[in-house]
Amino acid sequence: MKCLFCDIINRKKTGHFIFEDEIHVAFLDRYPIDIGHSLVLPRKHYEKITDMPEKQVGELFSKVQKIVKAILQATNADAFSIGQNNGRAAKQIVPHVHVHLIPRYDHKGTVWTKRGISNDEEMKCLSEKIRKFIQS
Repeated sequence: MKCLFCDIINRKKTGHFIFEDEIHVAFLDRYPIDIGHSLVLPRKHYEKITDMPEKQVGELFSKVQKIVKAILQATNADAFSIGQNNGRAAKQIVPHVHVHLIPRYDHKGTVWTKRGISNDEEMKCLSEKIRKFIQS
């Protein structure tokens, strides 16, 4: 099966990475709900979280805290939402397990459906900024 996220992980398609280790990656969402919207996912392809071994689910979510802290620092967001969908009926668009980290801003309110399209230069600058906070 062809998988967009596997192609990004394997550098066959462009991704603006903010975190990588041997088992996980995180990159900016190409169609963000808000500035800094990122995805955390396992390198290994699993369609749904129920397909993953329990230990790996815990390891995936253990990365969320570190990554979202860096996103909040880099974007000056006031809060954040976490989302994780499984299956078409749940609106999982790409069938590869991923966790959405969505920065939230008091002055904008909380919207789930409006998505923007960021250009590559904006995404490159933002991913570099977030990576600096993850490394510190």
